[in-house]
Amino acid sequence: MIYSERVNDKHHRIAAMIESFQGQELDARYLGYFAYFNRQLYFEAHDVLEDLWLPARHGANGAFYKALIQLAGAFVHLQKNRLRPSAALLKLAQANLEKYPAGHERLNLAAVQRLIAGWLAQLEQDGFRSNPLTAKNFPQLALQTA
Repeated sequence: MIYSERVNDKHHRIAAMIESFQGQELDARYLGYFAYFNRQLYFEAHDVLEDLWLPARHGANGAFYKALIQLAGAFVHLQKNRLRPSAALLKLAQANLEKYPAGHERLNLAAVQRLIAGWLAQLEQDGFRSNPLTAKNFPQLALQTA
């Protein structure tokens, strides 16, 4: 499969995922982010939310979406065993989320901040010598019900 076919296939898979969330109270791309993130498809989570963030990046939720993209990006780096870049993105996400209340867009940001702090602690505890992301140790994000 050549590169353009892979990109086109990925685009179609993302579009199908987004379509499955249409008609719900929250933006389908936002919901798709959590679906991909919780399946450990962090790159796809990043991509789908970036589509929502780009036109809104200067708006009220710009830093919020950016933080979630950074969070997914941190786990892309962990999947590639890039521990220090992962920690750097976790810290950026943490800083961007501090601009919002503890509960925002049906996401418990206090819980997300604890998740970020926990992963940073795991990375830093042994001086970035081991990757804490495993088949049994991976993050999950949950939206709160309306």
